[in-house]
Amino acid sequence: MARKISMKQAINEAIDQEMARDPSVIMMGEDIVGGAGGNGELDAWGGVLGVTKGLYAKHGDRLLDTPLSESAYIGAAIGAAACGMRPVAELMFVDFMGVCFDQIFNQAAKFKYMFGGKAETPVVIRAMCGAGFRAAAQHSQMLTPLFAHIPGLKVVCPSTPYDTKGLLIQSIRDNDPVIFLEHKNLYGLEGEVPEGLYTIPFGEANVVREGKTVSIVTYGMMVHRSLEAAATLAKEGVECEVIDLRTLSPLDMDTVLESVTKTGRLVCVDEANPRCNIACDISAQVAQQAFSALKGPIEMVSAPHAPVPFSPVLEDAYIPSAGQIVAAVKRTMAGGRN
Repeated sequence: MARKISMKQAINEAIDQEMARDPSVIMMGEDIVGGAGGNGELDAWGGVLGVTKGLYAKHGDRLLDTPLSESAYIGAAIGAAACGMRPVAELMFVDFMGVCFDQIFNQAAKFKYMFGGKAETPVVIRAMCGAGFRAAAQHSQMLTPLFAHIPGLKVVCPSTPYDTKGLLIQSIRDNDPVIFLEHKNLYGLEGEVPEGLYTIPFGEANVVREGKTVSIVTYGMMVHRSLEAAATLAKEGVECEVIDLRTLSPLDMDTVLESVTKTGRLVCVDEANPRCNIACDISAQVAQQAFSALKGPIEMVSAPHAPVPFSPVLEDAYIPSAGQIVAAVKRTMAGGRN
């Protein structure tokens, strides 16, 4: 029976249940234990925002506090995965991926290819992403396109608590390296989540709102901005279909193409910087594979090509808004044919 919990709780529950089910699942990261070995261990910090709080009391030394060295513990997690464990490594902020990127894209992503398909690396690397938390330029980036560019990595970015739990369990059970990105501004979002174990397959986008006028394709926090825009446009008689990609690699282009073939118009929304982002990728593939179905120009809504500002006013202006999505929909409807 489903009850309402937050996205943060959904992450915690998914890891908890998978650790209880499978003794090969371990977790490592900075401050995920905190009080281990002292009187405070039952109230351990649980990471920078307390996502893994309480797990050490249940699973003990299978949760490993690590030094402040991403290259060391991400490398250790990848090595452990190659030796039969199923590590969940918490990279505190996705912005820190630069410290350990070689281990991710030159090692984990390539093991299966380099060893003729015989090597498996079932590691999950979790990280917070996205702006809006007043965390400045080095803690607020949406770096999803960088990981999606790398063959051999699976990339997940959920938008709801339900999807978060199902996709994280699927990630832990998957035999390939998975980059699991959690938008920090969605941690408090509540939704119905079953208490039991369940999985959501990779590469299956979710049509979260049906419509026949314009297709809006997005993921993560931008799903909610897009739904807000769609609700505004519906009052004007414009029915938008909103597609949540859920996973960026593998990418469900079939659902996108089916929607665009029906509506004839496309707006791609991505919080990442505009050069070579997911919106660019979707737009290019639609232009290549469904050009004849388009009734108007493809529109893209992204953050500016600039670092995330620390100023609250500037940061709010930096993040793509529902108003910008509404304007993009109106532009694609104004151009082209009926």
